[in-house]
Amino acid sequence: MILSVVIITHNEEANIGRTLASVQPLVADGKGEIIVIDSGSTDRTVEIAKSFGAKVFVEEWKGYAAQKNSAIDKATGNWILSLDADEEVDEELRGALRHYILGETAHSVRDGVDVVRKSLLATTVTALQIHRKNYFLGRWIRHGGFWPDPKLRLFRQGVGRFEERAVHETLQVTGNNRQFPTGALLHHSYPTLSDYIDHMNRYSSLGSEMAVAKGQCGFSLFNIVVRPAATFIYNYFFRLGFLDGREGLLLHLYHAVYVSWKYAKAWELARKKGPS
Repeated sequence: MILSVVIITHNEEANIGRTLASVQPLVADGKGEIIVIDSGSTDRTVEIAKSFGAKVFVEEWKGYAAQKNSAIDKATGNWILSLDADEEVDEELRGALRHYILGETAHSVRDGVDVVRKSLLATTVTALQIHRKNYFLGRWIRHGGFWPDPKLRLFRQGVGRFEERAVHETLQVTGNNRQFPTGALLHHSYPTLSDYIDHMNRYSSLGSEMAVAKGQCGFSLFNIVVRPAATFIYNYFFRLGFLDGREGLLLHLYHAVYVSWKYAKAWELARKKGPS
């Protein structure tokens, strides 16, 4: 078993088929496996995952990091690729994975000559970052920090775990990591404004818990007003987010609102627990 693709899901009927179709060629013919940890979906998520041959485990929700680590624990491949349910592997990345990780010989024709390249990368590194393309309201966001958006998602068995935190969990690995040479994950994020607002509402609640744990729970005009404004100005103007048109404006505006919500909710949460 060379490659294990691990995914956590909850009511991902709209996304999971696309995601699994993009990785199925990588695990076919015994080269790999797909591990899905589902937290009690009430739609067709589990049915769709099983139709792609995924090994599905239904577990109570333990938090993002804990769910992902549970999937890692069940993986048996030499390499592990961790995906979100709304991500897919693009054709270029799929070809590169087949070459560098699965060890398939790559052929190309240059000046009429068949050039053969053998895999070397898979023997020299322990983890790899992959570029991610983010789609918002149907538009590829190219600026404002959303491209190339490298994510550490591919790693050798036994070297990686997700840091236990309420939100924005990050993968911690031992050993050297490098940038994958080509291809990208396609992140089909927030097809509607309602999806985005719901997501930011949920994440700001989780982020507020982390802020309280760090002692950032007072009513602060800096955190609730100045920090969100500075976030918007930095991403929209200095990181050229305005070049992404109306979609870029809405994305960065509502991301700044998320920052304000997070600290306002931290103050509210702390007040419920006792006097500040």
